[in-house]
Amino acid sequence: MKLSLKSIATLSAVSALAVSPLFFAGSASAQPVRFDGSYVGAGVGGSLTQGGRGNDESKFGGNIQGRFAVPNAPVSVRGSVLFDGDNSVIIPSLTYDVPVAKNTNLYVGAGYGFVQKDGITSQLGNKDAAVISAGVESEVARGVVVYSDAKYGINAYEGGAGSVSLVGGVGLRF
Repeated sequence: MKLSLKSIATLSAVSALAVSPLFFAGSASAQPVRFDGSYVGAGVGGSLTQGGRGNDESKFGGNIQGRFAVPNAPVSVRGSVLFDGDNSVIIPSLTYDVPVAKNTNLYVGAGYGFVQKDGITSQLGNKDAAVISAGVESEVARGVVVYSDAKYGINAYEGGAGSVSLVGGVGLRF
């Protein structure tokens, strides 16, 4: 069977059309789209643990939390301030973000909590301590983010006990 130039051109064009999706394919439609926005939010929170001493009671208060998404990377730089009427703690941290649904991430990370007044109980203990955190965030409407996380302060009480705090809130994306 002789192949003419016209047959070769037609076969080449059909082959190119058949293979082109492999070169132009984006992410799979079943793969979740990562929420990669930065935001600042506010909400409520409280400690679930006590340090075991007289002034180490559980605390309830507010929080201010922010996220800066590192471009083209699954990590974020975060900052949290947990406060109540007696004390506050500032927690800078770095997290690893995992997409689980459209515009929704789970995140885990580590940071350090700086207690404003050592010896006085805050939502995350009564002394400076290393902090690990895990949480979820989701953009629920254009520019509106809800978030919630748990923070564990390692040896965050003067007696050496750890502290657990749960926070949640609503943020605005920027």
